Amino acid sequence: MESLNLKNLTTESRNETTINIDKVSTLEMVKIMNDEDKKVANAVEKELPKIARAIDMIAERIHRGGRLIYIGAGTSGRLGVLDASECPPTYGVSEELVQGIIAGGKEAIFRAKEGAEDSEELAVEDLKSKNITENDTIIGLAASGRTPYVIGGLRYADQIGALTVSVTCNENSDVAKEAYISIAPVVGPEVVTGSTRLKSGTAQKLVLNMISTGVMIKLGKVYGNLMVDLRATNEKLIERAKGIVCKATGINMEEATEALNKTDYDVKLAIFMILSKLNKDEARIKLDKNKGYIAKALQEIDNK
Repeated sequence: MESLNLKNLTTESRNETTINIDKVSTLEMVKIMNDEDKKVANAVEKELPKIARAIDMIAERIHRGGRLIYIGAGTSGRLGVLDASECPPTYGVSEELVQGIIAGGKEAIFRAKEGAEDSEELAVEDLKSKNITENDTIIGLAASGRTPYVIGGLRYADQIGALTVSVTCNENSDVAKEAYISIAPVVGPEVVTGSTRLKSGTAQKLVLNMISTGVMIKLGKVYGNLMVDLRATNEKLIERAKGIVCKATGINMEEATEALNKTDYDVKLAIFMILSKLNKDEARIKLDKNKGYIAKALQEIDNK
């Protein structure tokens, strides 16, 4: 196998600012880390046009029946799994809609299986098991931008006709060359040389937050800035559901509880029933017609 050359990767270069981080006081140490972290948001800002483009294209494909699938190894893979796992409880989507695949399988989430990232063929097998189609989006996550597992996954996804997106932290990387949209916040050398769970990991987390949140907004899962499709599956979420109905409609907690009981704690339906003054069946039909967008459904009523 060809030997790896990491010396030209920004993520592997030595950070001159942190060379003495093992000798300074603890307070100075965390100040140095905090100063380095401040650079992350600026790096992500430079990639906003690409992030926005990805959001629009992903949402369009999901409307056609597609899915969003993250694929990565190590820290990058875990971040994808994390983002995917948080979408169902937050936005009420199925566990199939947003998925995370990590090299080495579920065990690699908890215990490092670094060798798994070297196989392009393993990524192909993992994606084949998902029966991906041209309506799906595959986002390859690799801080270094050279992970074979991610390269193999993106190449296969492109052959199928799926939308391919990469999230890396080095410019002009091998992974980026395999993606239709390349998102590459370059955060500079890490505080601890090569430890891409630090600034690179933070940058990837910010990008994934934007992508999944932006897509859910585009899918009508947010009304104003309220998450109206959450699943009220525990006591905290039940109280949160009541609060969201109150904020969206101006009613009190007692009225919100009554409305939610009528809809089996379907927050969006309860809000729309109150705002539209329609009964449950009429409100559901109107929401379905407008693909779950409360604002669009209300506008349709106002225009009549």
